[in-house]
This record gives sequence, C-alpha cells and structure tokens, in this order.
Amino acid sequence: MTSGVLVRPEREGGPSKHFTARAGETRLGLVRRARQIHRILAERHPGARLQLRWGDPFQLLVAGVLAAQTTDERVNSVTPELFAAYPDAAALAGADPAGLEEMLRPVGYYRLKTEAVQKVARRLVSEHRGRVPRTLDALVAIPWVGRKTANMVLANAYGRPALTVDTHVGRLSARWGWTDAWDPADVEAEVVPLFPRRDWAPLADRATAHGRRICHSRKPACGACPLAALCPSYGVGETDPERAAGLVKS
Repeated sequence: MTSGVLVRPEREGGPSKHFTARAGETRLGLVRRARQIHRILAERHPGARLQLRWGDPFQLLVAGVLAAQTTDERVNSVTPELFAAYPDAAALAGADPAGLEEMLRPVGYYRLKTEAVQKVARRLVSEHRGRVPRTLDALVAIPWVGRKTANMVLANAYGRPALTVDTHVGRLSARWGWTDAWDPADVEAEVVPLFPRRDWAPLADRATAHGRRICHSRKPACGACPLAALCPSYGVGETDPERAAGLVKS
C-alpha cells in the first residue's frame, strides 16, 4: 500500500495515463459493466482483504501512516515490536525518538515517519482522549493522515462504507474506464456512485488483489484475466494465454 503523504505526485494534474474509455458507453452501461466486473472480482479473489496486520483502530491508523511509500510486508515486519513496546497513543506519543527511529528504519523515511506517527499519537491524546475518531473529517484533520488512510480505518476498523483508493484501485479504475482522474480523492468521487455503499470496502480489497496478482502496473497479464471481455484496456499487456499465465502472481 502506498500513499502520497511523504512524496509529492510526479504529475500536478491531468487525466490518468492509464485511462481507456469504452466507445459509445452510456452511463447505465458503465454502471452495469462496473458491477459485473466487481462480481467477477468477488469470484476470483474471494479471500481478498487488507494486508496490513493490526489489532485495534490505533494500530491500523499507525500502520497506515507507516505504509506510505513502502510495502505492507515491510510495515508488518516492524509493527509487532512497535506495538508491543508502544501499545497505545499515550505510549507512542512519549516514546524516545531515537529508539523509535531505529525500530522504524526498515520501512524507509524512518526519521520522517517517526515524526509522523508521534504527531498522530499526540493529536489522538490531546484531542480524542487517545482514541481513533470514527468520522472522515476528524481523521483527516490529524497530521499525516490522508483520505486514503482515513477510509482504510473507517472501512476495516469500524465497518463503515468507504472506498480506499490505493495505487492499485486508482490504476485499475482508469484501465476499466471508470474514471480519467488521477487524484485519489477524485477517483473516489467518481467510482463510489457506480456501486451500492455495501460494496465500497470489499471492492477496494478485491481490486487491490487483482492489481497485485494480474493487472500489474508495467505488464498486466491480459491473456489470463477473467475481465478481458469487459476491459477497454485489454491488450496493454501480454495477451498470449500461456505467457500471460506466467505473469500471474499467487
């Protein structure tokens, strides 16, 4: 999972470079095709879920901040020790920064991320009695917490309808012709009206799984994709079935 929290996007505006429209498609046709895609994703990735490991809303929020510009696997490699040492916001807020930096070194940008998670913890203590708020507005008001992380917490920790737009969800939404936006907030605004609220959270998990396993950024496995007939971007990757099958990740 990646975020734009620590590094500015390369592009300042304009449509997604991955966007491919479906010629002549009506709004109703788009909605029907989007929901059909989601049904197939549910069949293909039935166990799709968030890859970050967490035990409570505080841990998930901190893990989400740490996941900026790194992989979930690297975050998961440090959080067991981190949360054993600092199990709540008060403990993390008062941690020695030098020791915390060493603990977070494997995730990259460790000095900046030490500052980030301690600012998050201090805000939770000073304004929310150490608890993670349950609304989007309150979450994004916390330093270093962007809309993506906030939606991730709402969807996974609190069971709220929310679409987490990570790099996979943004890229695939454009390839499927759902949006030509590149900014995650704009992608979210254009994609959520296509689906009932109950589908927002599972759609994010399933699209992320599909992006990791099949619809890769550089070389998607088009010839092994169950969405080939519904995808206006079919052909941007390998179309030969055997070679495409070799690109699919388990």
